Amino acid sequence: MLQIAEYIAKNYSGKVVEVGIGRFTAVAELLAKRGFEVVVTDITRRDVPEGCKFYLDDITDPKLEIYEEASLIYSLRPPPELFSAILKVSQKVGADCIIKPLYGDYMEWKVVNYKGVQFYLVRREEYD
Repeated sequence: MLQIAEYIAKNYSGKVVEVGIGRFTAVAELLAKRGFEVVVTDITRRDVPEGCKFYLDDITDPKLEIYEEASLIYSLRPPPELFSAILKVSQKVGADCIIKPLYGDYMEWKVVNYKGVQFYLVRREEYD
């Protein structure tokens, strides 16, 4: 899944926000090492890599100031019931949105296949 970090590094800059970091911190860590302003959120306090800023937040009732000025909001393996909340926050703050779902979870978004890893992408200019 580190291909997603490479894709983000090639296509984005500045602030990026990972929603629901959980225990898989490798993508956030790589982005922080590449100079991104990495903000991570979860509903449970988590240890995060050096260079990442953590916020306790519920994406279904978000503190929008956490997400403002992000070029990208992304989430790795979120439960399907959070897909629409993640997209909604992305829309509100004008950021692109990437979701890498669990295998078998489906969304009606553009699928990107980057070096063998598939994820969904909605660009800010595609919001209705």
